[in-house]
Amino acid sequence: MTDIEVDLVVVGLGPGGEALASGAAAAGLEGLAVDKHLVGGECPYYGCIPSKMMLRAADALAEAGRADELAGDVTVVPSWRPVAVRVRDQATADWDDTVAVERLEQAGATVRHGTARLVPGEDGVRRVEVALRDGSALVATARRGVVLNPGTRPAAPPVDGLAGTPYWTNREAVRATVVPASLVVLGGGPIGVELAQVFARFGARTTIVQRGERLLPGDEPEAAAVLADVLAGEGVRVMTGATTTSVSYADGAFAIGLDDGETLHADRLLVAAGRTPNLDDLGLDVVGLDPTARTLPTDDHQRVLDADGTPLDGLWAVGDVVGRGAFTHVSMYQSAIALRSVLGQDGPGADYRALPHVTFTDPEVAAVGLSEQAARDAGLSVRTGSTPMEQSSRGFTHGPGARGLVKVVEDVGRGVLVGATVVGPAGGEVMGALAVAVQGEVPTAALRSMMLAFPTFHRAIDTALADLDQQESEREGDTA
Repeated sequence: MTDIEVDLVVVGLGPGGEALASGAAAAGLEGLAVDKHLVGGECPYYGCIPSKMMLRAADALAEAGRADELAGDVTVVPSWRPVAVRVRDQATADWDDTVAVERLEQAGATVRHGTARLVPGEDGVRRVEVALRDGSALVATARRGVVLNPGTRPAAPPVDGLAGTPYWTNREAVRATVVPASLVVLGGGPIGVELAQVFARFGARTTIVQRGERLLPGDEPEAAAVLADVLAGEGVRVMTGATTTSVSYADGAFAIGLDDGETLHADRLLVAAGRTPNLDDLGLDVVGLDPTARTLPTDDHQRVLDADGTPLDGLWAVGDVVGRGAFTHVSMYQSAIALRSVLGQDGPGADYRALPHVTFTDPEVAAVGLSEQAARDAGLSVRTGSTPMEQSSRGFTHGPGARGLVKVVEDVGRGVLVGATVVGPAGGEVMGALAVAVQGEVPTAALRSMMLAFPTFHRAIDTALADLDQQESEREGDTA
């Protein structure tokens, strides 16, 4: 056992942890950065980057298929090989983090691959034990403290027979070298619908089994309805309100039993049924926290809170385990706040009023702030406005593939937007304007007076805002 002393230990080097460790080193802190897998985390190797390469390829196939309606005859023969090569060589360097490790070390941090856990220290000093890959171990005493960014792993639902079968998670899916003839996807959240559309467009006979009553349960129902209709039109079977009761695997094929008695058969099974936080072996009991918890409570400067809500000295947390959304942009946002706190610098605390997210299906499903139901649950007086994207000026000229909508949610009492959803081509980009409006609490009246370029997808925002007034007029007419 080797004992060392450093200023800061960062446990978990996903995007937020890596950025924080690099920033701390640049500020002159002596830091130890630890990850048990790959420096960079889920996003560059199994999530954001490789999956978006896969989606880009699938979108290109879809656009080629629309050419006959727009420009002439086009024949496309799908090939998965260019996709697999791009993911392996350009996105992940064959799932090798050498470049990421060197980048962090050049910034001044010491990087170790291993499993880290908190261990008791004297007088509140944070200590971390690291079991290294080579079988050795070290204990680091952190003068400033410890930042926890352990991330999450794919969850496996408690389905009879699932354990032990060669099912896919997102990690195996992005490493696929061939497209299966048939695929069943358990889970209709962002990961499930994105990968379902990818493999379906490359020829897999695809079924989504969603336990909830609709896809994308965190988004507006109207958005989920558009996406379900699009997927069905592309040949994907979408089964909502369906519970998987059993899974078996034999002779190279899966059998998936459902609660209505139907059995689905597929060459591959993709389990996209949520994520499990990596908190169970972190030594949280050392600081009086529950190791079975799904999130770590933090204040607005990312300091971990004890059971009484008091910040624990020398302990910060960022990323998925904070419970503010399992998104790279959230982790990066939190890492900047935590770094200021570690360095003792002033700066604004975390503000999640305009938290954005995007599901990169075709059409994209993007949202910011509160949904209509969340706003009502928060006790706000709410009115909404919406417009179909395909009826907008750009949607009309765009033609096939322009399915979608813009929906805005207004807090009537303050006359500002508290949420918005955009479904459509480049929906995530269009949503950016609405994110500014929500964050800045721009009066709805001021937004209505803006000049928006024509013809653009974002001009649909103006029509959705106008619908706020129309809906209000209709309600007043009904009560007259």
